[in-house]
Amino acid sequence: MLSKITNGPTQKLFEETVLLKYKVSFYQCVETGFIQTEEPYWLGEAYSSAITKLDIGLVQRNLQLSDAFGKLISKHFTKQGRFLDFAGGYGLFTRLMRDKGFNFSHTDMYCQNLFAEHFDYTATAQNEKFELVTAMEVFEHMANPVEEIKALFKYSDSILFTTELQPKQFTEDMPLWWYFAFETGQHISFYTEKALQYLAKKMDCNFYTDGISIHLLTKKKFTSNPVNALREPFLLRKLKKMSRKLEKQLYAYPESLLEKDWDTIKAALHQKQ
Repeated sequence: MLSKITNGPTQKLFEETVLLKYKVSFYQCVETGFIQTEEPYWLGEAYSSAITKLDIGLVQRNLQLSDAFGKLISKHFTKQGRFLDFAGGYGLFTRLMRDKGFNFSHTDMYCQNLFAEHFDYTATAQNEKFELVTAMEVFEHMANPVEEIKALFKYSDSILFTTELQPKQFTEDMPLWWYFAFETGQHISFYTEKALQYLAKKMDCNFYTDGISIHLLTKKKFTSNPVNALREPFLLRKLKKMSRKLEKQLYAYPESLLEKDWDTIKAALHQKQ
């Protein structure tokens, strides 16, 4: 199987059960480390529900990223411009960004827009470009990354997106990486920093990353990494940690149930099967 990033050779890594029923092979690009599934024939079934039961971090993610992206846009882009949230799910991010004053529109071919219903993107004859396109948790869903990213550049010269980079060093426990999300069948493309750099070169654009999950492909050139700036200074991070600890003591907040809920839902899906 050829790499969907370089069109070069891949090596088979492992087989795993997807959607609790299909035995699927996973391949790794020899040049970039990008991991892809075999041709994803199961996607129609996987998207019978656009938002999976396992995406319990959706609200927290949107709240956190609306703050982070708002800061980045205000500092490095024309904040009075027009923006598009691509594959924006229920429209929560678009609503949050509009609440902050950014003129965001929403588009998603799979999911009902609940929170930004009157702000769906409608193509115009003028092919107007946006100042920036955001695409949160989209790249891992791409069956043909090169063509799909090229299509995104038709909307804007800058794409700000999130996708988890592969751990720096995989071990024999590679299939245990949570981001594969085998139960959902929707995650089919998994990137390394090298793979995203390769794509940037292919698209003739610049690539910036925080080295974890937030990335920017853009025709613009910055003197410093605008994404890396989203990382809070050590002292501020420490102060916030102390503040959260104090708040927890004052109000007796319990531990977050996010991870436990993830495990509970996974177990329930397997038991139901």
